[in-house]
Amino acid sequence: MESATVRIKKGEGRALKAGGLWIYDNEIDIINGEFKNGDMVFIEDYDGYPLGHGFINTNSKIIIRMMSRKKDAIIDEAFIEMRVRNAWDYRKRTVDTSSCRILFGEADFLPGLIIDKFSDVLVVESLALGIDQMKSLILDKLTMILKEDGIIIRGIYERSDAKVRLQEGMERIKGFLSEPFDPKVEIVENGVRYYVNVEDGQKTGFFLDQKYNRLAIGRLCKGKRVLDCFTHTGSFALNAGIAGAKEVLGVDASELGISQARENAALNDLSDQVTFQCADVFDLLPELEKNGETFDVVILDPPAFTKSRNSVKNAVKGYREINLRGLKLVKDGGYLATCSCSHFMTPDLFSKTIREAAKSAHKRLRQVEFRTQSADHPILWSGDETSYYLKFYIFQVCDEK
Repeated sequence: MESATVRIKKGEGRALKAGGLWIYDNEIDIINGEFKNGDMVFIEDYDGYPLGHGFINTNSKIIIRMMSRKKDAIIDEAFIEMRVRNAWDYRKRTVDTSSCRILFGEADFLPGLIIDKFSDVLVVESLALGIDQMKSLILDKLTMILKEDGIIIRGIYERSDAKVRLQEGMERIKGFLSEPFDPKVEIVENGVRYYVNVEDGQKTGFFLDQKYNRLAIGRLCKGKRVLDCFTHTGSFALNAGIAGAKEVLGVDASELGISQARENAALNDLSDQVTFQCADVFDLLPELEKNGETFDVVILDPPAFTKSRNSVKNAVKGYREINLRGLKLVKDGGYLATCSCSHFMTPDLFSKTIREAAKSAHKRLRQVEFRTQSADHPILWSGDETSYYLKFYIFQVCDEK
């Protein structure tokens, strides 16, 4: 049972009442009872109407993360097992689970916790104090549930080294939560083999959210010349290569990423047709244009140019520039795949930016499709925390005539 009750100010909690999962510090009227940060508390509206249960942390601007809206919910071991089982059952019905995101925080009603499965290895990212205290229980329940389906997890690694933990009053940590194992894990996605470094790779080691977007560009690439910008460890480039592209160039500024991409190309016997170059994409694209280079397919998968509302204006300039440069390298009738993974780059703003880039490049765009993140990164409607952070367009590009 909770020992404290949190009362919301009159007129506040609008996002919560619309389906959101966060309560901010400036929305709180009073806290009655004793608590320590990370504890479960009961939440009520200004008039005493029950709003549910959540974790409290006064170190964070997000002072409460909701666990249940039911007045009589008991957040115990059985409750946690139910949440984890529901998350796994959903993945089994919606995605290839050989490698997938099993828990996606708020979208799976376990706020602040991410768990990715890479073959028989789990990688955990814990971002909130309350859920961090239940991490071991959640992992125990998950490994038990996976075992019921014949999946034996041989190792668990923690990648809770994001800066956001500091805002929760938590240290940044990483390391084994099981017996040590080789952190270089081989996975297969869309028929492409990869080595994923769960210890030193970006985020949890590999970007699973683009799984089906990578597959979507494959049918455009057979027999074609392809440029993959911001290739990271080569995922889009290798999907193009395995689909039968004649020639693929992957570009990234990270020496480590390019090294891993070349290793992945060799793993798939694609080293002859899929090559990689370490370079700044913003510098390389004008140089390719100057040299008269063109491609049948250009893929733009940049990192998030903005992680806050304050830097959106500069991010727009970056997205406009990179799309302008990319468009100029697409042959008439060729294709551009372009995306943004920034939560603050809204779908409307991103499409407006692409439209402006096309106008400046004197190109006409015919939309092939619009996609978002893979279904194992579900979008919870009314919950802004899990909105369309990944926007992915495929266009046919035509010269103005």
